[in-house]
Amino acid sequence: MRLRSSCPVLAVVVVLLARGAPATAQSAIPRTPDGKPDFSGIWQTLTTASWDIQDHAAQKGIPGGPGIVVGNELPYQPAALARKKQNEGRRATDDPVARCYLPGIPRLLYMPHPFQIVQTPNELMMLFEFVHAVRFVFLSGQHPEGPIEWWLGDSRAKWDGDSLVVDVVHFNDQTWFDNAGNFHSEALHLVERFTYLDADHLQYDVRVEDPKVFTRPWDMRVILYRRKEPTAQLYDYECYAFDYEKYYPYPEMRTPQ
Repeated sequence: MRLRSSCPVLAVVVVLLARGAPATAQSAIPRTPDGKPDFSGIWQTLTTASWDIQDHAAQKGIPGGPGIVVGNELPYQPAALARKKQNEGRRATDDPVARCYLPGIPRLLYMPHPFQIVQTPNELMMLFEFVHAVRFVFLSGQHPEGPIEWWLGDSRAKWDGDSLVVDVVHFNDQTWFDNAGNFHSEALHLVERFTYLDADHLQYDVRVEDPKVFTRPWDMRVILYRRKEPTAQLYDYECYAFDYEKYYPYPEMRTPQ
């Protein structure tokens, strides 16, 4: 197709489309004064992954939904798979969230509660509605020498283009990935990646490695949505653990039906 010289704007548009020009949404993402993507804001997922990170049907007290595991397969070692099944059978009492413990990383990011990111040149602070959890992601320095066992691990980040890549180590073994009993050891190592899809949507990717539990690394992916309501804010969420052993003294009474 020939373009008349009197239509220069149209000619540029056609050429850019033909070359696969980058989406204008990327150029419209919020940025800090130094040009880095600015993740500040209140975010929330629309997923049921906190109940089960794999595809699952609805059950009593558990909403059904698609999982967030890439490929939907978890490569458990045989002994670890047996423990996962045991955890699932006792999820009403043994899930750390049911006990009001910190959910850990990455579960805190796909809990059904909003969280806020406050970004500075040197760190990101993640403020979670659930049990007032606070996470620091440092953009400088190295992991401290271990062994150290923390509920949220130690997070050190760097920029890879417009993506924030976070390396997380030094976990304890007290948190689960979900209410279905998927678990990890203190050897857990995460590599998270936060990438804008457009100004109001973040893609959260996380690579999971744990040689004590899994036979190989595996990945999860979820979308974070910016809360746009003028009234959006974090509220106080107090968690109170139910004393199952007091009210249900026999183990068979504590198993979800």
